[in-house]
Amino acid sequence: MSLWRARWQRWLDRRIPAQSEVRLNQRRIFIIPTRQGLGFLLLIALLLIGAINYQNNLAYFLTFWLLSLFLVAILHTYRSLSGLLVRRQVSVPVFAGEEACLPVELVGERRAYQALALGWPPQPLQMADVPANGSTQVELFAHASQRGWLVPGRLRVETRFPLGLFVAWSWLDLDQRVLVYPAPQAGDLPLADAGSQDDDEGVRVIPGGVDDYQGLRSYQPGDNKRRLHWKAFSRGQGLLVKDFAGLAGRDIWLDFAQVGGGVEQRLSRLTHAVLSLYAQSQPFGLRLPGLELAPECSAAHRDACLRALALYGVKA
Repeated sequence: MSLWRARWQRWLDRRIPAQSEVRLNQRRIFIIPTRQGLGFLLLIALLLIGAINYQNNLAYFLTFWLLSLFLVAILHTYRSLSGLLVRRQVSVPVFAGEEACLPVELVGERRAYQALALGWPPQPLQMADVPANGSTQVELFAHASQRGWLVPGRLRVETRFPLGLFVAWSWLDLDQRVLVYPAPQAGDLPLADAGSQDDDEGVRVIPGGVDDYQGLRSYQPGDNKRRLHWKAFSRGQGLLVKDFAGLAGRDIWLDFAQVGGGVEQRLSRLTHAVLSLYAQSQPFGLRLPGLELAPECSAAHRDACLRALALYGVKA
């Protein structure tokens, strides 16, 4: 069974390679009768046997009319999926134990698509419709059980529209993945200072504080508009803002080697410390075996630390 599955995956990789967006066509769409379709076909066979046995013209008419309906349903079911553009969207990192959202955009050009179903079996598929000359964003969810990269695998897109006699589907590899951070775990950590124990508190200047006036500087997007220096602007000196700075104590280091417990417990406690220190606007650094991130206090630094914790020991 595993050998057959491996061959099937290799064949799919050749026929439908990984892409960030895929347009469905005859090479990427498979179609077979559903259970209802097989029952419908059995009914046609019984009617044909009865028509031949009794030589009933009305039975012949009904049999071939149902058969033509069965054949036309093949074309309409295929058309209900053909031409659909499926596009991967950006995924937001989550913490282990949460539900990861992997959004997908469905684009319908020139015509509408109805009763589409998307997901990763055996989980229930999510239904969606796409308007003509429009798009629909579908948020698909997968459980993030452990840290690292969550790769849900090939996405199934299918439809049974309009009669339910056939199911047309495709297996798409949109190269979807989402970063999963370690689950935060509260706990006391031994924090290492960047300076010596004899250093005085409050000797480091933090830009953007509110304590001391530092002068004027050029305006940057995101600056507080209340600090704009309008007098300088009226004199034609451009947009300037008043720059303040605050004082803080020594930088803090989060050291993997100084945290007790197993690897996953250490990473979880460090994750909680990263989130706590960032919320307190306290600069901190992170030391992991083979990696050191210098002390800083910014959203980019927080994300870099969480990423390093999530991918520690994970094979690329």
